[in-house]
Amino acid sequence: MNQPASPSLEPLFDRADEYDAMLQQGLRLSGEDKTFFQRGRLEDLRQQLPADFKPSRVLDFGCGLGDTTSLLAAAFPSAHVVGVDTAEPAIAHARATRGSERITFATVDELAAEPAFDLSYVNGVFHHIEPEQRVDAAKKILQSLQPGGYFGFFENNPLNPGTRLVMSRIEFDRDAQPFRAGKACQLLKEAGFDELFGPRYLFVYPRFLAWLRFSEPWLARLPVGAQYWVLAQRAAE
Repeated sequence: MNQPASPSLEPLFDRADEYDAMLQQGLRLSGEDKTFFQRGRLEDLRQQLPADFKPSRVLDFGCGLGDTTSLLAAAFPSAHVVGVDTAEPAIAHARATRGSERITFATVDELAAEPAFDLSYVNGVFHHIEPEQRVDAAKKILQSLQPGGYFGFFENNPLNPGTRLVMSRIEFDRDAQPFRAGKACQLLKEAGFDELFGPRYLFVYPRFLAWLRFSEPWLARLPVGAQYWVLAQRAAE
C-alpha cells in the first residue's frame, strides 16, 4: 500500500513495523500479502503501456515507506525512480532502507524542483484526499509529467464488498472515502489529462480461489475486482 499521510497519520510512520502489521491484518482476508498486490498492479501497468515505452524517470506519488518505489525501479531498469510523500518520517524511513543511486525520495513540497517524469504511479492515495482537493492533487501530478507522459492511477473499488471489509480492518483506511472509477475518470479529465484508457479492474479472487485467476484478464472491464485503475496521458506538445 502506498499513500501520502495526512497530518493525523504522520505519527504512524514513526512506527514502520506497526504500519506493516496493520496493513497485513487487513490483507489477511485475501490470503495474500502486500507484495502480491504491488506486483500485480505493476505487471498490469507494464502490459498496458506501449511495448516500446522505456521511461528514464518515474514518480511514485505517495510512496509511503518506499516498497513500491523499489519495485518500480526493478520493473523499469533504465529509469531513475523518485518517491514522494507528505509524511517526513515515511521519507526518512524510505531513504534509510530503500535509497540508492537509482532510487531517491523527497517530500511532496519538493516535487516542483524535480525534473519532469515520463511515468507517474499512484495507489490508494486519493481516497485519503478531501474530495474538493483531489483535482488539485491530480494537477500537481500532471504538471510533473513530460508532454506525452503517462499516469497510472490505482484506487480501491468501493463496489467490491471485500475491499470495504479489508479497509474497515486497517486503522489508516477506516475513515477513507473511496470512490468509483467513473469519478476517477472525471477528476483526471478536470485536472487536464488528455487521454484516458480504462478503467481496468484487478484482484477478483482471493487466494483460496486462486485456481480461477486465469480468468481475471477477461474480467478486467467488469467492476468486480478489489481495485481499479486508469491509465491517463498528458497531451503531447
